[in-house]
Amino acid sequence: MRSETAPAIRLEDYQPPLYRIDKVALNVELAPGATRVTATLEVSRQPGTEAGAPLVLDGDELSLAGIKLNGEALAETAYAATADRLELASPPADPFELTLVTELDPDANTKLMGLYRSSATYCTQCEAEGFRRITYFLDRPDVLAVYTTRLEASKKDCPVLLANGNLTETGDIEGTGRHYAVWHDPHPKPAYLFALVAGDLAEVPDTFTTMSGKEVALNIYVEHGKESLCDWAMDSLKRSMRWDEEVFGREYDLDVFNIVAVSDFNMGAMENKGLNIFNDKYVLADPETATDQDYANIEAVIAHEYFHNWTGNRITCRDWFQLCLKEGLTVFRDQEFSSDMRSRAVKRIADVRLLKSHQFPEDAGPLAHPVRPRTYHEINNFYTATVYEKGAEVVRMLQTLLGEQKFRAGLDLYFDRHDGEATTIEAFLSCFEEASSTDLEQFSLWYEQAGTPVVSVETEYDPDRKSFTVSLSQEIPPIAGQKSSKPAVIPLRFGLIGPNGEDMETGSVEGANVASDVLVLDKAHQDVVFHNVAAAPVLSLLRGFSAPVRLNQPLHSEELLFQAAQDRDPFNRWQAVQTLAMQDLVRLAGLVRDGSEGTPSEDVIGVFASVLGETQLDEALRAQALTLPSEADVAQEIGKDVNPDAIHTARQMLRRAVAARIASSLVPFITDQSAGGTFSPDAKAAGKRALANRCLHYYAVSGAADATDLVWSRFASADNMTDRLAALTLLVHDHMPREEEALAAYRERHTDSSLAMDKWFMTQATAPGNETLHRVKALMSDPSYDAGNPNRVRSLLQSFATGNPTQFARMDGAGFELIAESVLEIDKRNPQVASRLLTSFRSWRALDPQRSALAESALLRISACENLSRDSRDIVDRTLQ
Repeated sequence: MRSETAPAIRLEDYQPPLYRIDKVALNVELAPGATRVTATLEVSRQPGTEAGAPLVLDGDELSLAGIKLNGEALAETAYAATADRLELASPPADPFELTLVTELDPDANTKLMGLYRSSATYCTQCEAEGFRRITYFLDRPDVLAVYTTRLEASKKDCPVLLANGNLTETGDIEGTGRHYAVWHDPHPKPAYLFALVAGDLAEVPDTFTTMSGKEVALNIYVEHGKESLCDWAMDSLKRSMRWDEEVFGREYDLDVFNIVAVSDFNMGAMENKGLNIFNDKYVLADPETATDQDYANIEAVIAHEYFHNWTGNRITCRDWFQLCLKEGLTVFRDQEFSSDMRSRAVKRIADVRLLKSHQFPEDAGPLAHPVRPRTYHEINNFYTATVYEKGAEVVRMLQTLLGEQKFRAGLDLYFDRHDGEATTIEAFLSCFEEASSTDLEQFSLWYEQAGTPVVSVETEYDPDRKSFTVSLSQEIPPIAGQKSSKPAVIPLRFGLIGPNGEDMETGSVEGANVASDVLVLDKAHQDVVFHNVAAAPVLSLLRGFSAPVRLNQPLHSEELLFQAAQDRDPFNRWQAVQTLAMQDLVRLAGLVRDGSEGTPSEDVIGVFASVLGETQLDEALRAQALTLPSEADVAQEIGKDVNPDAIHTARQMLRRAVAARIASSLVPFITDQSAGGTFSPDAKAAGKRALANRCLHYYAVSGAADATDLVWSRFASADNMTDRLAALTLLVHDHMPREEEALAAYRERHTDSSLAMDKWFMTQATAPGNETLHRVKALMSDPSYDAGNPNRVRSLLQSFATGNPTQFARMDGAGFELIAESVLEIDKRNPQVASRLLTSFRSWRALDPQRSALAESALLRISACENLSRDSRDIVDRTLQ
């Protein structure tokens, strides 16, 4: 029998819980294969709840070993227990104590949700609904309780015992070889923030003194021998704590802050109160195994999880529909942190690249949903780019509209008013309305409507009246299941660039709310007239990407070239270069698809050549500007009848043409970066390496006689992973001589580093060429491939499906079939990893007819499977709708 999609959960059906759980005392007796959990819950009726209303607790694959009410064993007739539900038909009218005993096998928990073991370490993941796999509970975010957790385990196997909050007691259990630790968290929290860790781990300690003078103990726990890889993570944590005090006035509130790095983890990291559990790829780093991007990611993720202490923990979500309340807001905060730590312009470009490559396709496909969805079948599938990245953009727009001062006032009011609560988007926005005296009702549509607005622009300059008219319109393309959308509030940061390249001064403005350099579009159609404009300007619109929209602004190539050279906004300079390149790539891909000949535009080649010589721009920004739009970006721009092979060919044509033009200028940039001495992960040094490796990328296909030797030399002599991986990728992706030799040398050097080997798998999975599919299949049987490790699955299969469009969408359908087979196999042990891999099919309808038919066939094969998990059933059904 075909498995069915889980029943829909709807925002409109929300009801407060009938009961409260005010305190939770957990006694967890850890043992391999047989862990016993005793949970003592202090339960009371919510005010207004009818006496005798049944108490229904959530469970998931649980086995009840004992139950007591107020210390007395319950008769079997007084309750009903199954693996996923426990019901007391007639609880006492007065507050009562309910004691539950469950038995677990953490070693058998391949879902990595609830309590499981990772490399002999016990750990937990409870967001979103994992706590119900530990004990029966009201497992919902609006049930806040104070937790006291007693852990007991073998002292030899688990010398480290950690849980939420502050450590209050430790001791040995005489004659047993076991010991215990008691942790108390004084801050009420939902069950999804519960965590425990027990194992034989090394401790990396430090301290931090808060702005009020309180000393906080900081600890990072890792596998023995990896202590030296934690320096950057600890430094990032301390900088995050100081930054949050200085920028948002938020001080840490416990005596200790612990981080634990584990190798088997479904997510990137988890913000459990006082005990953050991390995928080790976001903690461990040294120049030998981590790239500059790894360092930046660690800095950002460490900050993100720490910032959750206030935006997610102290104030949490009333229900899972409010997920963006904690995630979008916290992503905004970590983006601001990284911008202050690094180049703000480069960080903004990187964030927009991520948004456009991940969230825009989501908005344009069958998995589209609002930032705050109103219905879901499986909450694990809504940890999406829309909730996180678009959610952050909505917060950023709020800051742009209100200004930094009023935005900060609104956020301070939010912290003061809702500390200790589980709240909603409405409550969040009302704080900003009150603090700024601004009506945000229309702005709230950003949380309610799916899809990416398209803003169309036409301009006209009247030299007689010296007026400049900007005609704007907005619409959201039709989305299945969504009624016609309403006009949103769109803040458009802008400038009018004069003939001399400077922003022009203007007189009065009609037709829009214009504050400083921000124009607010809040109607379907809007004409904005600028008076006293001395000459015809070039309109620089959407500066800093001030709103998550698609901009349809027909600019002539001369205007784009002018903007690429003159715009004072670094984002729009970069965007002008990207637009020129994108237009040419779309043109070339169309010619290739139709079997016609074409050559890259000389103007486009020239603008890339000019970027290389823009010495007033920092190296990281030039590296970004020299990067062509990705094949996925081009496919998204084309939108329908997509031919990945034609796009790949077109991109290679332009890459080679640019390389041929600038080849003679590249070598100094490539060799100069190595003169900097000792490796540093700071932004300046990373930018220097980024520019050098971007130049090496072009030199590899420039036709220079020494290209292979130079790339090999970089690979063989590199003293850091950034340079080594950049050279390896060129050798493998361009199928240069010594490709196999490089792969073998890399493997020999890094065979003991799991994170470095993830890069080895990813490099091969994303290589173009028909042989890649066979290589990926062979790698699935490689001794270093662990199908049970989410990082390894992502490095090989997810990288292939999302980073190799020509091979995933092969004309014989074999790429689709490989991923379909893998989804079905992985789904049996880890539904979350399987469902995320399944999302790689999200844009299948945009492919050309033959490819889309093959993709549909693969999806139907998955859909027809019996006993498909709820996670994967939800994704495949929505993808096929």
